[in-house]
Amino acid sequence: MALFSTNALNPGVRKREVFGWAMYDFANSGYTTVVITAVFAAYFVGAVAGGKSWSTFAWTLSLSVSHLIVMLTIPAMGAWADRHAAKKRLLMLTTVGCVLSTAALGLVGPGAVALGMMLIMVSNVFFAWGESLVASFLPELARPQAMGRVSGWGWSLGYVGGMLALGLCLGYVLWAQAQGQVAAEFVPVTMWITAGVFGIAALFTLVLLRERAQPVTGPAGAGGWRESLRQLRRTFQQARRYRDFMWLLACVAAYQGGVAVAITLAAIYAEQVIGFVQQETMVLIFVLNVAAALGALAFGYWQDRLGHKLALGITLVGWVATCVIAAITTTKGGFWYAAAIAGVCMGSSQSSGRAMAGMLAPPAQLAEFFGLWTFATRVASIIGPLSYGAITWMTGGNQRLAIGFTAVLFLIGLALLMPVNMARGRAAALVEASPAH
Repeated sequence: MALFSTNALNPGVRKREVFGWAMYDFANSGYTTVVITAVFAAYFVGAVAGGKSWSTFAWTLSLSVSHLIVMLTIPAMGAWADRHAAKKRLLMLTTVGCVLSTAALGLVGPGAVALGMMLIMVSNVFFAWGESLVASFLPELARPQAMGRVSGWGWSLGYVGGMLALGLCLGYVLWAQAQGQVAAEFVPVTMWITAGVFGIAALFTLVLLRERAQPVTGPAGAGGWRESLRQLRRTFQQARRYRDFMWLLACVAAYQGGVAVAITLAAIYAEQVIGFVQQETMVLIFVLNVAAALGALAFGYWQDRLGHKLALGITLVGWVATCVIAAITTTKGGFWYAAAIAGVCMGSSQSSGRAMAGMLAPPAQLAEFFGLWTFATRVASIIGPLSYGAITWMTGGNQRLAIGFTAVLFLIGLALLMPVNMARGRAAALVEASPAH
């Protein structure tokens, strides 16, 4: 708790509340680490879909559909949450939904492709909704000059949560394999372990985090989802007022596509291209999470000193190097180097992007603007993995070419980052918060 310095927090915010907020990153990281990255992804492709030529594409298609659903719903959900001061209520509902659907993944066995695709879609939608809602609390908790630091605390603690869930699953898998069990027997239990860690850890968030927003009253606060959609349309129409936020969204839509490839396809690439076995893959992802936790924490502090834009730019260059190394290496040792760089860059780029969004979002529209941020990340999560899966399918399984293409997404993100002016964007956000507006 010594990390949670009070001079980094807004007046009235207590350390335990920030701890509760950060614990949500701890809680939900097990989902991405175990389900999306280390265990279920490779299990779906190799066992559920039988390793067919279309199996990787089926996996990326499932995720892409879920991201499309999130894109079409989260901005309006955020606007509705702002109008009704309902961020915490919605967070509770999305948490329950993700925990239950993650546990239900334990029902997916070999050949149950349709069930697996459906449950991945449902669980990933609930996960993304919750991720956006909890991120919108950040500007209420942290002072502007400490936004990167506090965001880094959350991301680093999140990777610790991912390591805990993965470590428990790895321990169980090793025991199960020693008993002669096959993947169809032990993978379902890892889904239940992951759901249990998520549900228990999220209780800290739901108990300690406060809803500080006030509902909009009078005619401006009337209406439901339809009015929220109208408000969202007005926000897009006023985009010139927030041009730096919009440039950031364009940047995020590019580079997060590459990050999504790393999250959703690392285990598949490691096993099918480099030759890792499942235990090695789980250890690899565990170490990647260690690197990501250190990267998020260190860059969170450096970001506040170096500047948000420069910090993010450095990580994007690191991501390009990761893709190049992964594409040309033919040894497990070489892939370990790529994974180590990816881990550091993953934690820092995720933390940097969230902090920049918090700096550029108008205080009265936090959930709505973080909904737009999530919209951009879901666009990226469709473009990145789906293009990877399509390239792999069209080239007869050439995943090296697909990972090489991923470097282009990070280069595009770097180019789109250049026009962002943090001082100008922050001033525009604060103008909207002034009494005259």
